[in-house]
Amino acid sequence: MQIHGAHLTYCTNIHPSTGMAEVRQSLETYAAELKARLSPDAPFGVGLRLSGAESVEVLEGTALADLRAFLDERGLYVFTLNGFPYGPFHGQAVKAQVHAPDWLHEERVAYTGRLIDILAALLPDGQEGSISTSPLSYGAWVDAADPTVWTQLTGNVVQVVERLVRLRQERGVFIHLDMEPEPDGLLQRSDDLARFFRDHLMTYGAETLAVSLGVSVDTAREHLRDHFQVCFDVCHVAVMYEEPAEAIELYRAAGLRIGKIQLSSALRLALPDDGAGREQIAQALAPYAEGTYLHQVIARTRGGTLLQYPDLPPALVDIHHPDVTEWRVHFHVPVFLEQAGAFGSTQAAIRATLEALRPELAGRHLEVETYTWDVLPPELKRPLLDSIERELRWVRDVL
Repeated sequence: MQIHGAHLTYCTNIHPSTGMAEVRQSLETYAAELKARLSPDAPFGVGLRLSGAESVEVLEGTALADLRAFLDERGLYVFTLNGFPYGPFHGQAVKAQVHAPDWLHEERVAYTGRLIDILAALLPDGQEGSISTSPLSYGAWVDAADPTVWTQLTGNVVQVVERLVRLRQERGVFIHLDMEPEPDGLLQRSDDLARFFRDHLMTYGAETLAVSLGVSVDTAREHLRDHFQVCFDVCHVAVMYEEPAEAIELYRAAGLRIGKIQLSSALRLALPDDGAGREQIAQALAPYAEGTYLHQVIARTRGGTLLQYPDLPPALVDIHHPDVTEWRVHFHVPVFLEQAGAFGSTQAAIRATLEALRPELAGRHLEVETYTWDVLPPELKRPLLDSIERELRWVRDVL
């Protein structure tokens, strides 16, 4: 649905699916009903997630045209795709494999290319499209000191940007690739993404794109600014203790545009000084230490330095660290919760992000991304359709 010219939706990665039949069923069950509840007199936007296998299936035969007809009949339109997770996202361990294949592999390029073809066919005429993607790789998988790694990563991203430029030139369809920093990703923070953009894409990347397109380097840089943008995941920003307004300003200074904003909250908790209090926190956190997703923990010490744990279980082992005063846990809790059970949330970061971007909301893509409903503690669970509706209404009210 549109609010102040912005497109607001939720991400369908919340729904398990193993094929296009199940994707369509989830759209029928949830998106169509949400339209009836929230946007009965206007089209309702969808933030679609398709796995690698589904992206192949929907491009076979008439499947894509059938999907477009299915959406049109129900007053639904797709304006953004979540191209970060490639494989199964529910019902089995995802963990670090959410980054696989990374941007060092041709299948990441091919998958993103398929998503471009899909979104180009589903976008309403004149509508801008976005595809969010992973922060190049999982940090532990690559040697960041090896310049050949950055050359290969940059070259693969440029292949996708070239495809987007040609799509716009030949068909008038404007889609941008939006990269999403994440804790423990190769790009974790806003300054990491800004550095990649400045030091790699705008140098070697622009030179490569200029040759491919037969244009000047300056023109190639303009194409990169248009077609390579930021997916601003508020949960990830908050987990890394970044202030949203400062991160937004850093991107502006680098010449990076924010194309997509993923609205989500992390867990936030203050650690008491006494051991018994910390044991109580550890027990309360136990239900969150589940085996499907990574729940990185970023701890802040009394001196303000940050300690990182790759997942919740190793952090719990170190919960009695005497110098740590606060934890933020990468766990996408419902955005309408200022308190998530016994813990606080980083909901304030969502409010701060929307406030910082309020003057320029028109045309922006807003996507609520709470995907951990099935692993939430029982006291936080509600019927899924009602929960999604409540999240979207909360964002609408804030706006």
